[in-house]
Amino acid sequence: MQAVTINSHWCKGCGICVAFCPRQSIGLEKEKAVYNGKGCIVCGHCELVCPDLAISVDLSQKPKRAGKEESV
Repeated sequence: MQAVTINSHWCKGCGICVAFCPRQSIGLEKEKAVYNGKGCIVCGHCELVCPDLAISVDLSQKPKRAGKEESV
């Protein structure tokens, strides 16, 4: 399962998610946002800025930070 899912039926290709992605993990193809996953840090910025609610981010797939212990 991917960390980021883009509903292509809802996406209007505005490019806001592309502009806000700190790792360029989202691009535009054929006037629609596409997730390539390369370098994605699962930050959720794309989901927050999408005006069409076309993006959902599974934060459970966020990579664990090295050296951090789990809280109980």
